[in-house]
Amino acid sequence: MLLRRIADLRPGEGPRVVLAALWFCCLLTTNYTLRPLRDAMAVAGGVEDLHWLFTVTFLVMLAAVPVYGFAVARCGRARLVPLVHRFFSLNLLVFFALMQGFIGGGSEAVQLWTARVFFVWTSVFNLFVISLFWSVMADLFSGSDARRLFGLISVGGSIGAIAGPTIGGALSLWLSPSLLPLVGAALLELSLAAMRRLPPRDPRTPNNEAEGAPVGGSPFAAIPELLRSPTLLGICAYVLLLTMSSTVLYFIQAQIVALSFTDDATRTAVFAGIDLSVNLLSLLAQTLLTGRLIRRIGLGWSLAVLPLLCALGFVGLALAPVLAVLVGFQILRRAGNYALSRPAREVLYTSVDRSQRYRAKSLIDTVVYRGGDALTGWAFAGCKALGLGLGGIALLAAPLAGLWAGVGALIGRRADASERATD
Repeated sequence: MLLRRIADLRPGEGPRVVLAALWFCCLLTTNYTLRPLRDAMAVAGGVEDLHWLFTVTFLVMLAAVPVYGFAVARCGRARLVPLVHRFFSLNLLVFFALMQGFIGGGSEAVQLWTARVFFVWTSVFNLFVISLFWSVMADLFSGSDARRLFGLISVGGSIGAIAGPTIGGALSLWLSPSLLPLVGAALLELSLAAMRRLPPRDPRTPNNEAEGAPVGGSPFAAIPELLRSPTLLGICAYVLLLTMSSTVLYFIQAQIVALSFTDDATRTAVFAGIDLSVNLLSLLAQTLLTGRLIRRIGLGWSLAVLPLLCALGFVGLALAPVLAVLVGFQILRRAGNYALSRPAREVLYTSVDRSQRYRAKSLIDTVVYRGGDALTGWAFAGCKALGLGLGGIALLAAPLAGLWAGVGALIGRRADASERATD
């Protein structure tokens, strides 16, 4: 009854929402268990080489998307999700063996390259599994239901994102960070158990499709699908500006943390502490505010709030590029993303067809996202080479965030108008 009052939950929706939230909880626990280790390894591999790691990640994404498109074309949801999850689980077991020294003897060179490869792998993994999750959610919920419920489903992710840094920080300080990949593999198996129990979409809902069937078509159909759709092009621009702003902040974070702390265990614990703070704030907002805010202020403002916060945050960093300002900015930015911007963005995909939800969405969430990372990484390195300090770079990012806000307001208002026209 309490859940129904908070989230406007209707009869029969409870099992689907709870299982979806549990699936998302397991995914985000995995991601945030591994994330502090990834960030610490990025620093250990050399902050001056981060732009190369982002470039390699983008190239790996380019190679992976057609392979994923091939799987989408031929596998229904019941086969596609286990295939993707178990591929990544196997990779995690290999990383565990490398970090334990079972492969390569634990030499310094092997550990350095393991750190670099793990950074790239994690940057690919987290986008693919989360993109796939939201593609399935867009299959299972209509646009109006998504506006009510995606925030509540995201609560599961925030619970997982609280558990992940707690696990990552505790294991890093008390045992060894090298155990984290083994924990991640087990969590991916738990997420599959939740996915398999999800009820299908209500056949009485409008535009219901055979969401469990293979999509079919060409593995390379994502690009023409993207170019034909104004909605997808708008989302593409929004995601590109989002990742460019996020990457600038990530590079500034790496520089400040590298100067503030000297050992990997402490860095991992600091990153875990930031993650924990972010997700506690996100959890409160998603439980009490997200669904109501999206319906009250509309998708336009829901998508514009985060960029406006980022513009203010970059101005703050320009004035004082220090650890305290960085931590406060990161907490507000990421909490705003998880509590409002991300659920609102995923609602947009309920208005496109299934092929676009899986193929074009994956292209945007992976290649476009990591392409923005790579482009921004090189731009950051260029600014540093020209002698620009962290404060100057932050100041350049502020108008970029303003443009991002304008794009979000435009695509959100169009989606709201389209939803009202179909009511």
